[in-house]
Amino acid sequence: MGSVIDLDSPLPTRRPRIAVTLGDPSGVGPELIAKLLSNPENPKRADIFLLADQCELESAVQDAGNVKVLVSTAPAGPNAAQLLDDNSSGDYKTERAKESRDSGARCMHQLRRALKLVEQGKIDAIVFGPLNKSSLKMAGMKEEDELRWFAKQLNYAGTTSEINIAGPLWTGRVTSHIGIEDVAARITTESTVEAIQLLNRLRWESGLAAPRLGVCALNPHNGENGAFGRQEIEAIRPAVKIAREELGIDAQGPFPCDTIFLKREHFDGIVTMYHDQGQIAMKLLGFDGGVTIQGGLPIPVATPAHGTAFDIAGKNLAAITSTQNAFSIATTMAERIILRDSLKDGTGAGEAAPFSPVKAKSLLTSTVVDIPSCC
Repeated sequence: MGSVIDLDSPLPTRRPRIAVTLGDPSGVGPELIAKLLSNPENPKRADIFLLADQCELESAVQDAGNVKVLVSTAPAGPNAAQLLDDNSSGDYKTERAKESRDSGARCMHQLRRALKLVEQGKIDAIVFGPLNKSSLKMAGMKEEDELRWFAKQLNYAGTTSEINIAGPLWTGRVTSHIGIEDVAARITTESTVEAIQLLNRLRWESGLAAPRLGVCALNPHNGENGAFGRQEIEAIRPAVKIAREELGIDAQGPFPCDTIFLKREHFDGIVTMYHDQGQIAMKLLGFDGGVTIQGGLPIPVATPAHGTAFDIAGKNLAAITSTQNAFSIATTMAERIILRDSLKDGTGAGEAAPFSPVKAKSLLTSTVVDIPSCC
């Protein structure tokens, strides 16, 4: 692992503020959030704001085996989350374990409330229970995925990428929810540099002083010196060079995508070229505890990497691991951002980036990773 930043520097100036939503009401999300809010360690780390109606919370508690949730209508603090009930659940006719327009609309209603709090400067991160894409589409979500929906709601036009997490390893993507036939044209030096920069920034926000990144090739056998495609030569390798020499990022590659994960202990993050290139490996490595970060947005937004699990909804069988990991990661990232912003040239003004290239170059690894091609 890369070294963790020494927090002999000042601690965050205030507690992070986390908005939490139940996710799809027809799935396991409410049960998982109830279990999350029953853990007394969680409100000790952050001020938690639950966006749900009282009746939804009561139903979630039942689904979770009547756990004791630490929630009240009083201001959030180290002993309990604050329930932000807007008495709107009656407007949505949802059914357990069933995709529907109302279920998708309920999810988006609560997420919009969370985003409103972002715009008002009242929260530092969002954690949401698992969503169902079919229900969201029925409810009118036209974007290709939740990340692009979040970006549109926030009028954010910067670089974004789903970030997938399995234990200590994070992956980012140059392209995401597009057809395979469209991938190669999207692999440019600029798009690859942006993906490297984003993953480096997010790993810094998660607690690493000098993240070590590996970068995948697009083509079989790393392109075989142009025999199987030239993206490695014309786009990916130049991007890695720019990341190292101009941006001070500890990036190496490109490496063959079928062997890079065998050397994952050398990296804190891996940049992949398209969706399944990293997702298959990550789900094999850590599906039960996996987390997805909606990377690049103005604040951390995290969710468990699994789906709504309609087959076990309401049965108190959903494992809390991924949801707890999502909360912990979002809280850590919020703490780091608060700390970073409080330390900008000592006054709260100036450059917000975690590194300057000159300073960062001194942190580059001296270990060159050798990852051979396979058959």
